[in-house]
Amino acid sequence: MSFGVVMLVHTAFDRAEQMVRHWVYGGCPVVVHVDAKVDQPAYDVFKQALGDLENVLFCQRHRCEWGGWGLVAASQTAATLLLDSFPDVRHVYLASGACLPLRPVTELADYLKAHPDTDFIESATTADVPWPVGGLDRERFTLMFPFSWKKQRWLFDRFVKLQQLLRYRRKMPEGLVPHMGSQWWCLTRQTLRAILDDPKRGIYDRFFKLVWIPDESYYQTLVRVHATRIESRSLTLAKFDFQGKPHIFYDDHTALLMRSGCFVARKAWPHAEGLYQSFPRQTTEFLPNQEPNTATIDRIFASAVDRRLRGRHGLFMQSRFPNRDRENGLAAAPYSVFQGFDDVFPDFATWLAKRTEAQVHGHLFARDRVHFASGDTIDRGGLSDSARLRDYNARMFLTNLIWNGRETHQCFQFGPADAQDIRWMLAKDTQARIWVISGAWAVPLFLSRRSASEVRAEAARLQGIEHKFLNVLRSSHARARIQIMTLAEFVEAPTDVLQAIIDEIAGHRGSAVTELPEMANIAGLPAFLQDLKNQGMHPFLTGQLSDKPAIPARRQAAPKPYVIGRK
Repeated sequence: MSFGVVMLVHTAFDRAEQMVRHWVYGGCPVVVHVDAKVDQPAYDVFKQALGDLENVLFCQRHRCEWGGWGLVAASQTAATLLLDSFPDVRHVYLASGACLPLRPVTELADYLKAHPDTDFIESATTADVPWPVGGLDRERFTLMFPFSWKKQRWLFDRFVKLQQLLRYRRKMPEGLVPHMGSQWWCLTRQTLRAILDDPKRGIYDRFFKLVWIPDESYYQTLVRVHATRIESRSLTLAKFDFQGKPHIFYDDHTALLMRSGCFVARKAWPHAEGLYQSFPRQTTEFLPNQEPNTATIDRIFASAVDRRLRGRHGLFMQSRFPNRDRENGLAAAPYSVFQGFDDVFPDFATWLAKRTEAQVHGHLFARDRVHFASGDTIDRGGLSDSARLRDYNARMFLTNLIWNGRETHQCFQFGPADAQDIRWMLAKDTQARIWVISGAWAVPLFLSRRSASEVRAEAARLQGIEHKFLNVLRSSHARARIQIMTLAEFVEAPTDVLQAIIDEIAGHRGSAVTELPEMANIAGLPAFLQDLKNQGMHPFLTGQLSDKPAIPARRQAAPKPYVIGRK
C-alpha cells in the first residue's frame, strides 16, 4: 500500500460509508474520526455498518467546532493511529465524509509513488498573500480566540476588540513563521511523523489551540519546519465563495469536475445521485498521467463571484446601489491605460502606435521620471518629466496631459512599480479605458534569471500593490471601462485582446491584427511560479499557466464590414 486515508465524519453517514468502502476496496487503510457531537446510537450504527472491513479503524473522538482546535486534534489522533497501525503507509491523505473521489484510487496511488518525498499542502505566508476572508489574517496568530465564532459571536467580537484596545500581542513560538492554506493535505509519513513527534509539540499545540481556524494554519506552518520537499497545492479540489464558505457541488457540476483532473473534490451534496454515479471515472477517460488542473474551474468560479458581487452592467442591485462621485468623465477626452502589456510584449508601445496612430507614452507615473512618448523632458503644455512635480498633484498632471493632447488618443503604461496615487482617478473616470493583465509582473522577474527565493519578496510586494489596484478597479465606485484578465488567460488568446484594443482606439480606421508584437520568452514560467509557491509566496494573480501556453495562430486579415448610407 502506498498511502492511507484519515477521514473526518460528522454527518451523512450513508455517503461516508460509501466513501470508506471506496478507499478500502482500492487497497487503502482508513482511520475514521467521528465528531463527538454525534450521539452514541448513531455512532454505533455507523461503526457496525463498517464492521466487515479489516483495514478500517475508529479513533478517539473529539468535539469539532468550526474554527476551533477540535479539527486539528481529530486529525492528530487519527493520523497517529494510522501510522502506528499500518507501517507500510508512505503518504497520509486527509479527507472528509463529504469528499467525492473523481479518479480511481490506483491513479492517486501511482501519482504518490512518483512523488515519494513530496508533501502536497497549500502553505502561504500571511505576510505575502491576503489569503483569508473575514478581515483577520496575521491577527489570527497575534490575538487569542477562546470563544466560538458561530455559537459565541458576541463574546468572540468583544474579546477581539478588547485585545485590540489593549494592544495585546501574542508571540509565535521560536522558529515558526505563520503560514496558511487549505486544510486538505497529503503528507509523507516522514513529515507527518516529525510533526506529531516533535519535542516542542506541546508548546506548538498550546499556541495553536488559541489561534483562529487552526486547521488552516497548524500543519501549513509546521510542515515548513520538517518537510524536505513541498508542493504548495492541495490534491483535493475545494472552492470557497466570497464569504469564505465552501461551495457545494451538485449534479450539474459533473462536466466541470471531469475537466479538472483532480483526484478528489469537496464538498459534494449528499443527495447528488448523478455525481456519485458518475465518479470516480475510469483511467481511460482521463489523459495519461494527467496533472490536476483547476484553471478552468477557477475562472468559472471567479466569474460567478464577480457576477454575484457586481451584477450586470445597466442593472441595479443592492450590492452596487448608486453612490456619489458620478462625474461624466474626469478627463477631457477618452484615453487608454495598459497594465502588464509591456511586460509581455517589450515593444508594445511602438507596435500600438504604428497601428492606431495614437500617442502611446511609457510609464507616466514611474518612480524615476515621466516617460513621455516623445522622450523629451518637457511635453506639450509645459509638463515636466520631473516625478516630484508630477506627484505634487498627480490628478491634475494627468488632466492637463489629456487636455493638451485631446486631438489624439492618449495611451500610457501603468504597473505596480509605479506611483499609485492616481489609481482612484483612473477607476472613477468614465473617459478611461483600462486594460490589465494581472500577474504580468512575474515575467520580468522570471526573465531576470534570479531564483524564486531571491525574487520572492519583490514578487510579494508587486502582487500586494497590484491586488490593491484591482480592488479599486472592482469597487462599486469605479466608472471606467475596465478589462481585467490574468496572465494565463491572456497568453491563451492574445490576438483577440489586441484586436479589441485596436478597434477601441482606431475604430473604423483600424485593421485586422495579422502580426503580433514579439512576445517575451516565457518558456519555463509555470515552473518558476510553482517555485514561488513552494517558497511560501502564492502568485494567485497570474492565473494557472500551463507548461505549454497555447497561443493561437495569427489570424488572416479579414474584410471589415462597412455601412452604405441611405440617400
